[in-house]
Amino acid sequence: MLGAGTLTAAGLTALATGTAQAADINVARNGGFESGLTNWSCTGSTGAAVSSPVSSGTGALKATPAGQDNAQCSQVVTVKPNSTYTLSTQVQGSYVYLGATGTGTQDVSTWTPGSGSGWQKLSTTFTTGPSTTKVTVWTHGWYGQPAYYADDFSVFGPDGGGGTDPGPSVPGAPAGLAVSGQSQNGLTLSWSAVSGASGYYVYQDGVRVQTLPGSAASAQIQNLAASTTYSFQVSAYNQAGESPRSAPVGGTTTGGGGNPNPNPGVPKHALTGYWQNFNNGATVQKISDVQAQYDIIAVSFADATTTPGAITFTLDSAGLGGYTVAQFKADIAAKKAAGKSVILSIGGEKGTISVNDSTSADNLANSAYALMQEYGFSGIDIDLENGLNPTYMTQALRSLAQKAGPSFVLTMAPQTIDMQSTQGGYFKTALAVKDILTVVNMQYYNSGAMNGCDGKVYSQGSVDFLTALACIQLEGGLDPSQVGLGVPASPSGAGSGYVSPTVVNNALDCLAKGAGCGSFKPSKTYPALRGAMTWSTNWDAKAGSAWSNAVGPHVHGLP
Repeated sequence: MLGAGTLTAAGLTALATGTAQAADINVARNGGFESGLTNWSCTGSTGAAVSSPVSSGTGALKATPAGQDNAQCSQVVTVKPNSTYTLSTQVQGSYVYLGATGTGTQDVSTWTPGSGSGWQKLSTTFTTGPSTTKVTVWTHGWYGQPAYYADDFSVFGPDGGGGTDPGPSVPGAPAGLAVSGQSQNGLTLSWSAVSGASGYYVYQDGVRVQTLPGSAASAQIQNLAASTTYSFQVSAYNQAGESPRSAPVGGTTTGGGGNPNPNPGVPKHALTGYWQNFNNGATVQKISDVQAQYDIIAVSFADATTTPGAITFTLDSAGLGGYTVAQFKADIAAKKAAGKSVILSIGGEKGTISVNDSTSADNLANSAYALMQEYGFSGIDIDLENGLNPTYMTQALRSLAQKAGPSFVLTMAPQTIDMQSTQGGYFKTALAVKDILTVVNMQYYNSGAMNGCDGKVYSQGSVDFLTALACIQLEGGLDPSQVGLGVPASPSGAGSGYVSPTVVNNALDCLAKGAGCGSFKPSKTYPALRGAMTWSTNWDAKAGSAWSNAVGPHVHGLP
């Protein structure tokens, strides 16, 4: 490796006077099939441009093998001699091939036996010969197999003189926005398709609430209040940018009795579990796999953005074995139908969310509400381990609660140090939002020794540590229904502080019933104690669900 100190003046001169290399381009034309089969030639009558399914944009290739015809579609691209090119495409179907011939060196090909119902990328490279200026690139299926699809075809390398497709322009604003199918808590939006759009953004009262593919021309809007008028807009986007928003259209839900929000209520005594949106060696789960004992499922974690206070969420589909966004949303809906609350956790060990002024507070509230609308989350969890500003976090949470309605679920997971005093930022925030707060599940792990409410010092890993520290919250202003005990599901779930389910259950009994205490015994009982929390449902599953099978029934059996 060249150190900075070894760059001599001569070296700098050489760098400065060297010949600049032109950027690689895509020498394939109409690789997205947005212009039908222009520039493409398909054997027989096997190929056609279709609008669905597409990997991106509004077009794709569908080619159907027939008899002895493997449905090859190809085009001739202009290349530069003695140059390397990367050939790739997105494919869908069984036994799909990709290759190049006439390279002047070694012709190449690659294939896949099948990609199920999703898109799969095929890619290979080739090098042109000393006099090669034209290469045929192609894709085909296999004899006796059903139709295959291809999209986003590219041949990246030096410009051979044939140029490339012009870059896309920003699409126009969607027209024809209309509302239909109004119900007590939902409605349908529809609009006219926009040429060149890769997807659409749906805005509700100025807040982006859905992101849809380019093939969409309608959206289902859910979780609305009855007898309420909302304003909607839609914009189109592609890689060049986002279009202006459509003209707004109003939509009013129908009337009706009862609670229009489908979020279930949290039970009197609840078990909370964090679900990992990543693979770190614990059992990989879908939301549908989360054990039935859990009443609140905290999806971990939201992602920070470059906008102060704003968050987003990206499902780790690759790390979770191909878990799709559609299935994730469906699983959330199914859990809610079963009476469970699925919320989005903000923060974690590596969280970088900062809410330090009114603007960032608004950004948090607006972006969190948009994610609740898009995915069906019942609320949020605050797990900020780098501190928080109680004034502006309170502003953000109150704004979000007002948008979300009365069934909004709000949980917190402070560290032990954060709840030692009512003057701490976390404790102040919890008390300031007490009227909308569901539960504080403090993390009784990865902690040093801490003071209990009796002024004595307790070390983690015991009944006394759990009960004496919980007492600070119970006597510091939180309602017993807003206090839960957060512990690891197994020794692998934390660096330190694991206690057995028996210790957890004894601590719950000590606080709720005055039984099972250690040396510390609270001056009174708190039968309304909310319950317990664990990190994580995945580590619990890795250990055979021993934690939830032991602690869950005990929590649900509290008085």
